[in-house]
Amino acid sequence: MTKRQVSLRGKNILGLQGMTIAEMELILDSAREMKNIIDRDIKKVPTLRGKSIVNLFFEPSTRTRTSFELAGKYLGADVVNVTTSASSVVKGESLRDTLLTVEAMGVDIIVMRHEAEGAAEFAAASVNPVIVNAGDGAHEHPTQGLLDIYTIREKKKAIAGLKVAIIGDVLHSRVARSNIWGLLKMGAEVRVAGPRTLLPRDIEKFGVKVYDRVEPALAGVDVVNVLRIQRERQQKGLFPTPREYARIFGINQERLALAQPDALVMHPGPMNRGLEIAPDVAYSEQSSIQEQVKNGLAVRMAILFLVLMGGKDIETSA
Repeated sequence: MTKRQVSLRGKNILGLQGMTIAEMELILDSAREMKNIIDRDIKKVPTLRGKSIVNLFFEPSTRTRTSFELAGKYLGADVVNVTTSASSVVKGESLRDTLLTVEAMGVDIIVMRHEAEGAAEFAAASVNPVIVNAGDGAHEHPTQGLLDIYTIREKKKAIAGLKVAIIGDVLHSRVARSNIWGLLKMGAEVRVAGPRTLLPRDIEKFGVKVYDRVEPALAGVDVVNVLRIQRERQQKGLFPTPREYARIFGINQERLALAQPDALVMHPGPMNRGLEIAPDVAYSEQSSIQEQVKNGLAVRMAILFLVLMGGKDIETSA
């Protein structure tokens, strides 16, 4: 056996499609340690003292932006939040010029959310600070995918062999894509279900099982990940009415009973209660929705630490 260094130091975090299993496991293992910091009375540690992070968000966010801000601050970094409405973007400044301006201030990490697919990759090619993708259009949301995988592993102890159903608006969901890439790599069976108008064309090529009805998709699964209906991204006519969607595809107690008795219920938030998920399911004992929020902070702390500080040795065959 020989040792091989797995490190994320200086690496851009753009998506799970291009991330190795070893890199994902490094983040998940580090997140477990970071979660211990969150549970302390005094949460701040000096690990990233002297480092600077800019959260550059071109789309609204509560959970992701706040958790990245707290993640940086808990680790001792200086954190600045920039939103579109309070930046020179409203004056017509281009994305490239905004990135160059932030780079010129000597920042170490740019955490960026943007409505355009590929924006994070463009940023990584344009400037030198590490880019962490906080969501680019309907492409990927890697930290959400990782926090979901962390939550599943924490509750189920392992990912390989699990059956995971992703229900709802897969077409517009960057969360779904990151979950699919990550879960498949970790050995899970992934099922997706929703109206055909809300499923990407040729989604079968991702390696998932596709269902037009939610009931067979839920049969015997270990995890039910319910996606938000993204009304702000949709054109009219993708489904008849919200009431009709809830009746046919909404996750209620009757449908949840088709899954394993200890099936985990997840949702990336914010929830449209009564639309894609019933309130009694969202707040049931099987729900880990609030734990996902906490785990998201731990995962983002781990990523900020790893891209600036490195990794660990792993044993490999000679």
